[in-house]
Amino acid sequence: MGMGLGLVLAFVAPQAASAGETRSGAASKAAVATKSRKAKVPKRSRTKAAKAVETAPLLLPAQSEPASRVIAWIAAEHDNAGLPYVVIDKQAASLLLFSATGEFLGQAPVLLGVGVGDDSSPGVGAKDLADIGPAERTTPAGRFVSKFGRAFGHQRVIWVDYANSVAIHAVITTHKSEHRVDRLLSPTPDDNRISFGCINVGTKFYTRTLTPQFQKKGGIVYILPDTKSLDDVFPRVRLLPYVSAAVGS
Repeated sequence: MGMGLGLVLAFVAPQAASAGETRSGAASKAAVATKSRKAKVPKRSRTKAAKAVETAPLLLPAQSEPASRVIAWIAAEHDNAGLPYVVIDKQAASLLLFSATGEFLGQAPVLLGVGVGDDSSPGVGAKDLADIGPAERTTPAGRFVSKFGRAFGHQRVIWVDYANSVAIHAVITTHKSEHRVDRLLSPTPDDNRISFGCINVGTKFYTRTLTPQFQKKGGIVYILPDTKSLDDVFPRVRLLPYVSAAVGS
């Protein structure tokens, strides 16, 4: 689980076809046909090499100990129920995306609620944004069954907690003074607390990588806690050693 992010690349270098002397008659035709067949070999090799690059699996990057435990538990228990899923590490301000079969598909930084905490304030989903205080702007921790749906302004989002208006969506750039894109690109998670509780992701990652996985049947979103213990939020994770032993026996 401590491997660095990498991509296994394969490349087959084309071989140059040897040039033959020109011949006349049937011998010349045979030579041309032979040279033509030889010329096609590198072309097939290049095609196979391209496919190898396109389908090479991503390696799971290093992550925190709580994230490692949750990822291992999901895989051992098949807790995602055959759906794609994401694991959001709030302390690292990072999102890890997995396919329905558990294949790692990518990692991206995220923006989170400005308030530190693991629960949504009662009734926060019914309030106007202007009435939500900084302490109420939390991103809740837990396991959420998520689906695409409409939000304010007819924007399509991945609803994490519809009742409390928490969703995953592309980064909002309406208020330039918030510098949300800059916050996503910064090297540390220290400035990634800016939203009202929603999870902002870079537009390219959201549209090209995350959306294709969730748009058909939705998926599962696992959000790790800020202040609570991991076992309080995901009590079944403490069974991981026993589950792993049973799987390996």
